[in-house]
Order: sequence, then C-alpha cells, then structure tokens
Amino acid sequence: QVQLVESGGGLVQAGGSLRLSCAASGRTSSAYAMGWFRQAPGKEREFVTAISWSGAATYYADSVKGRFTISRDNAKNTVYLQMNTLKPEDTAVYYCAAAPRAGLPTREEWYDYWGQGTQVTVSS
Repeated sequence: QVQLVESGGGLVQAGGSLRLSCAASGRTSSAYAMGWFRQAPGKEREFVTAISWSGAATYYADSVKGRFTISRDNAKNTVYLQMNTLKPEDTAVYYCAAAPRAGLPTREEWYDYWGQGTQVTVSS
C-alpha cells in the first residue's frame, strides 16, 4: 500500500504560480510512475502530467505544456508540480497518483493509488 498526501493548493490570481507537493509513504520502495490529474467542477477528472520512476521522462497534456513542470525527489518520496502562468481554467482539485508500472501512464485506470486532492483556484 502507498499513501499519498497532496499540499500546496490555494487561491492565486491569473498569471501567478503555485507549487504542489505530493508526499508518499508506505511501500515506497517499489518503482512507481507518478501522475497528476485534475477535476474541475462539473467536469470529469483529466490527466495533467506524468513522470517516470527515474524522473528521466515526463509527459504533459497539451493544455499545460510549457506552463507546468513535474519533478520528483525519490530520496524524499515526493513529487512536485510547478504551475506557472496560471489561468482561470486551471481551477480544479488536483490529485496525485501512483502507478506500479514503467513508462508514462496517462489513463486513470493504470494508477493504483490516489491522494485526497488539493484545491487550486485561479481568479481572473
């Protein structure tokens, strides 16, 4: 079992930045790809970005490419999401997730563990 706890959400003005963190505990010795998803009010949860176990490979949804950066520190069992140039349409609950697989999983069903989510609100 892996437990994930997100932090760093909040209210920010359009054009601003936030950094989300996702701390993992439990069976963290296994190799997990990590991802971030988000769910806006009235919408389905959508993929944002993923990072491989080593951190060498990353993948982004087109909507955030060039603005968001995912990174990880395996020594600290923590994954980060740096969000710059935020837009009102980035407003959502952001979830981190862990997938016990290689590569860069982009589908929800490939992830076994999920955090509780952290709210990000971008005002115009």
